[in-house]
Amino acid sequence: MKTHLRNYVAAAMLLVPAMVTLSALPSSAIAQPATPEIRSLAVEVDAGLEPGSRLRIRLEGTPRVQASVRIRGVRETIALREVAPGVYAGRYTLKRADRVAPDSDVRAILKRGNRTVAANFELGETMGTPPVAAAPPPPVRAQDPLRIERFGMLPVDRIEPGAELKFALEGMPGANASVDLPGVERDLRLRETRPGVYEGAYTVRRADDFNPNRPIVATLRAGDREVTSSIAMPVGRPGADNRPPAGGDNRAPDLVQLMPAEGAVVPAGPPVLITATFEDRRGSGVDPASVRITVSGRNVTQEAQITRQSLSIRVALPPGRQTVDVTARDYAGNAVRKSWSFDVAAAAPVNVPIRILNHSNNGQVGSGPTLVQGHTVPNANVAVTVNAVTPMVNVSQELFSRTVQADANGNFAFTFSSQFPIPGTRYEVSMVSTRGNLRDDARLVLVQR
Repeated sequence: MKTHLRNYVAAAMLLVPAMVTLSALPSSAIAQPATPEIRSLAVEVDAGLEPGSRLRIRLEGTPRVQASVRIRGVRETIALREVAPGVYAGRYTLKRADRVAPDSDVRAILKRGNRTVAANFELGETMGTPPVAAAPPPPVRAQDPLRIERFGMLPVDRIEPGAELKFALEGMPGANASVDLPGVERDLRLRETRPGVYEGAYTVRRADDFNPNRPIVATLRAGDREVTSSIAMPVGRPGADNRPPAGGDNRAPDLVQLMPAEGAVVPAGPPVLITATFEDRRGSGVDPASVRITVSGRNVTQEAQITRQSLSIRVALPPGRQTVDVTARDYAGNAVRKSWSFDVAAAAPVNVPIRILNHSNNGQVGSGPTLVQGHTVPNANVAVTVNAVTPMVNVSQELFSRTVQADANGNFAFTFSSQFPIPGTRYEVSMVSTRGNLRDDARLVLVQR
């Protein structure tokens, strides 16, 4: 007991110099033997705790583990990256929906396999550490052809601190995509959510100074090659009034940046994102209340997000040709109508395998009733037809035609018999199994003994 006590005191004395340098010490920790260790947490803010302020987070602890931070009043878990051995960094820009104060609890978490350690801090105690350098970007990959097929931004009512700007880009898969926002210090990196589809969001900060006369530019890079695409900056600067300008307007607006594009083919399965941008540079602007959207004849206006600058909606669509029709008016009464079409690809066919359990092909059967047992997917419908082909004259006669259902394990069975079982007669059995859009067929030949 005394030996354990001396070891504990000696270890505690060795930690004293390190503890003096911590930005904040955890008020509580959950740890187990051999679990990761959290040494310190520091948070720097550039504009207080108001919407649009950026938090820079630095955590020190055990190297080569998963690190994250939870802040009371912020819905998201903030993931951290290891920028140096045992040093983890991350950034987060406060949104208008966040409710953060200096006394908000901060929970730092390190995880390795099934072992986790967590430490609680108070946000105000962690603030004041210098910003952390960003990790180097990932290596690029080259692939032909390099292209951007579509670039757009989801609608937002006002560009003001705390507003979230969401971008989507379609182009060559496996590249690096970024967005240059005029008035923002760093480019926004987009993440490849599906092959060739890149998405990302930026929360407007108080320090941003958007220039409405400059476009928003997207760049797609692969190796030493790059291509760009741009869209106009939405009307308004942070905090500006977005009311329509005064003066005459006799020119109708236009609808551009259509996604999916005219004639495009989108994959089946997930809801399709439909977006478009209203272009009325010198006009009074589109009245959102006048916009009407139909997709293949169905009015979906109430489900869409509509602003003076753009529209967007996600719609579940069946395979085949789909048509989007949009009508709108600007504040001066000038009308616009735009229609375009695209295709939703058919789902890849999936077979429902049929397996016969008690007969082999060209096997012999007796003169009595013949039982056929099989297996397919659970609860499938199996349409069965049995034709008898007599020897010598080669005449075919239908003996059996019925649909049976497989049970919950996929097993099914049926019985047929011939009124005149002539030796050498061939019984040609045809089976078609279906369930939903799944289908498969099988054939079996049996010979009268």
